[in-house]
Amino acid sequence: MDKTAIVILNWNGVEMMRKYLPSVIKHSGSDAVVYVGDNASTDDSVEMLRRDFSDVRIIENDKNYGFAEGYNKVLACVEAEYYVLLNSDVEVTADWLKPLVAFMDSHADVAACQPKLLSVAHPDEFEYAGACGGFIDRYGYPFCRGRIFGTVERDNGQYDTSMEILWATGACMVIRSQDYWQSGGLDGHFFAHNEEVDLCWRLTLKGRKVYCLPQSRVYHVGGGTLPKGSPMKTYLNFRNNLTMLYKNLPEKDLRRVMRVRCMLDYIAAVQSLITSFGFADFKAIVRARRDFKRWRCDFDGDRQRIQKSASNTDGCRNDYSILWQYYFHRRKYFSELP
Repeated sequence: MDKTAIVILNWNGVEMMRKYLPSVIKHSGSDAVVYVGDNASTDDSVEMLRRDFSDVRIIENDKNYGFAEGYNKVLACVEAEYYVLLNSDVEVTADWLKPLVAFMDSHADVAACQPKLLSVAHPDEFEYAGACGGFIDRYGYPFCRGRIFGTVERDNGQYDTSMEILWATGACMVIRSQDYWQSGGLDGHFFAHNEEVDLCWRLTLKGRKVYCLPQSRVYHVGGGTLPKGSPMKTYLNFRNNLTMLYKNLPEKDLRRVMRVRCMLDYIAAVQSLITSFGFADFKAIVRARRDFKRWRCDFDGDRQRIQKSASNTDGCRNDYSILWQYYFHRRKYFSELP
């Protein structure tokens, strides 16, 4: 069994891998084994890897399973104490992996961690997808230390302390393989978006911890497969977020939160229609809510198992509405939140 397996899931990302894979190989140390799991790419990704990166181990899926189930299929073929889920559009820095693995080695109660995530395009700014660690508010809206909704902060060292968080970014996450499989792995139904939030929430419900360690930093391009503003991205975000809430919310909160979310989601749909003539986004939100209602009963078994095994229902979410803090109190930065 390997100590650490860096696993990059790829779908038609030959140019990203050609550009960023050399930094992973150069800076990850001899103890880490690099894998690329290919989701049935139609470009020459696999041929390029075999030709130019002969030391990288390749695992080929028979079709594109998406981010969540694609990782499940690939990781089932990898034997390691720690998995490192790493996007193909991430540039790592010297010794980036050492503090992450050392922290996991010395903190048995921690299931997963992430580094500080900065932007390739704007290296002095946090990157949207994970910044310096993720949280969710009482209604399930994700936000980050360094990014709330569309406001991304400059990195001035203001969050350079290690901190327990609710979720680690799927762009760069170190997770114990034992925790990954005992929690059920990523939910393959999600295909993409919110799957890492859902996984980490399940871990914290079991009493396991998730951390951000900003002494390690990486740089992320972001928005590779589904760019910001894509109606499909809007659809997946809303559908999967509602599904995540249904699975993980304690019984005492479920009905109230779902009623509020119904109202807020339709407000968001109308707002997208009025403010930006975003009829495609309007339809995406309405379709997401419709499809969630259609498949909600498919997750009854998951919900029962999660709630039955939960030992930590308090403290998993922040007790305020991030929408209220952001739009009414004008608190745009994480440091300004209650």
